[in-house]
Amino acid sequence: MNTLTFLLFGKNEEILLTLKRIIESTPGWNATIQQDLGICKKHLINDPVDVLLLSSGLSPQEEREITDHLSRLTYSIGLIKHYGGGSGLLKNEVYSLFPDLRSV
Repeated sequence: MNTLTFLLFGKNEEILLTLKRIIESTPGWNATIQQDLGICKKHLINDPVDVLLLSSGLSPQEEREITDHLSRLTYSIGLIKHYGGGSGLLKNEVYSLFPDLRSV
């Protein structure tokens, strides 16, 4: 697996854009940004992704709703709760979900 698709869900657009830029700096990694819970849920149903990345600004209820929603999907998806720490931490979080990518 060399290609990964991410859905970035959070409320701070500037942070989401930074995360998107960091993710897409790795060849084959693509990211979509979403700030609305309902649309995020629909996206996960209609356009499956490999990773849902939760970012800053979400309420505890929104986090609960979206993680509950993941259990009802018909495909497996990685979940990363990333609230800061830099690009190195983010890439390590991805590699912990997909260890086979480290050797690529």
